[in-house]
Amino acid sequence: MKIEVLTDADAVAQRAASLFVLAAQESAVARGAFTVVLSGGSTPRALYGQLARQTVSVKIPWRRVHLYWGDERCVPPEEPASNYGMARDTLISKVPIPPENVHRMHGEEEPEAAARAYEQEILTPPARAAAHSADVPVFDLVLLGLGADGHTASLFPHTDAVTEQDRLVVVNLAPDGDSRLTLTLPVIDAARRVFFVVTGGEKAGMVAEVLEGLRMPVAVPAQAVAPSAGVLTWLLDEAAAAELSPARRAASVPD
Repeated sequence: MKIEVLTDADAVAQRAASLFVLAAQESAVARGAFTVVLSGGSTPRALYGQLARQTVSVKIPWRRVHLYWGDERCVPPEEPASNYGMARDTLISKVPIPPENVHRMHGEEEPEAAARAYEQEILTPPARAAAHSADVPVFDLVLLGLGADGHTASLFPHTDAVTEQDRLVVVNLAPDGDSRLTLTLPVIDAARRVFFVVTGGEKAGMVAEVLEGLRMPVAVPAQAVAPSAGVLTWLLDEAAAAELSPARRAASVPD
């Protein structure tokens, strides 16, 4: 696991964009495609804005990039709450990615049917091109956020989705009662790279709990993320890293 502490949220977005570019270039050369799982929320919005900048976008082989989603609210894509809609407005509409390379979750459809359909979607090329023997796709990069309750993607504390080992995509209920579609941990843990991108002082306590607290993956789902053969990287701003111990901070990668 790698931890990088950057000065502020802008620096985190810039660093994440730089690592995204390197991963895209490497994957395009090595495998002919770059398969990346996007997340929702305010912190990824800043990252997507960086990726859409001309000086950054020109470095990304967009025709070989395939976008997927880690979770989605069960709403139409036009709704403000849609993770796809946010990515469309901040990134997809601004870069030359082929429409067929955008593999969104259909949150407007019946949830269980949408989950089953997305499970098939991620089991077809290019995501399926390199899969584990158990038919779990190997994404090149999975982007994750962190909720104040320790959830990541839409894997909420004490829900069956956290311990699901057979299904790749499931329907899960958020604490507010809304239905979500989410990838499960076997998919996340199979990725070549997993980035937690976390900013803001309101996340500091949970960051410390995940990285240094008593391990309780069912209660703190983000603790359950453990790539089997890939690299796990935490990108934090100073505010989000404020409650990490001096020892943990000393072991982090300097910005």
